[in-house]
Amino acid sequence: MPGSKFSPDFSPGSDSAAGAAPTMPSDSGRADHDQVLGLTVHGLPEPGPALAGSEQAARRTRVGRWKMLMVLLVCAAPVVASYFTYYVIRPEGRRNFGELINPQRTVPQAQAVDLMSGQTVQLDSLKGQWLLLSVGGGACDEACQQRLYFQRQLREGMGREKDRIDWVWLINDAQALSETLTGLKQATVLRVPPEILSGWLSPAAGHALEDHIYLVDPMGNWMMRFPAPMTVDTAAKAKRDLERLLRASSSWDKEGREPIGH
Repeated sequence: MPGSKFSPDFSPGSDSAAGAAPTMPSDSGRADHDQVLGLTVHGLPEPGPALAGSEQAARRTRVGRWKMLMVLLVCAAPVVASYFTYYVIRPEGRRNFGELINPQRTVPQAQAVDLMSGQTVQLDSLKGQWLLLSVGGGACDEACQQRLYFQRQLREGMGREKDRIDWVWLINDAQALSETLTGLKQATVLRVPPEILSGWLSPAAGHALEDHIYLVDPMGNWMMRFPAPMTVDTAAKAKRDLERLLRASSSWDKEGREPIGH
């Protein structure tokens, strides 16, 4: 009607309410409903001080091991080279007089009695010098005295290199030293149990342990046995072997060692 205001009736049961279409959300409502969720990607945390420190320590350990290995190789190179020269290359086609021991036998860890000082010492304290060894009883018969003589002469025959060599008498029984022995002032005289000596040194076929003069290198390895019996002629050949070995080892073996029993 003119002048009247139309007011739709949405009350229950009204036609307008029954036929009305569903109310749709507004544009602003749809925008809120359809909004895409945002994701934030965070980077991994930086290694902490403890992890970085452990990696640095491991790296230093590896570097230290390599350095130690290089030092050992540098120290061992002259020794290896000298032995390779003497045993493998053999310049001038020479042949040694003494019999080479292969494999070499290292001086055992055992106790001995130094008869010059009366002290108990370790047998492996002999390391550090070339050693001319002989074995015998304390009574020391004529053959024993002859070997001691050649040991002393071989050492003296090295001239200025003699201080790189010790001559050693290993006594394998309980007998007292013979009063007739002289010239032992520069010798090393040790009483050693016979089973220790027989486990370290051995004679050539058909000989006794006491028959030979033995040569031990500065690292404590028994490496040569001179044929028995030693004579003036064979001593000259043994001297040449010693000279060659001293020359071959001159780059790493130096004279001097702390006296036995000190």
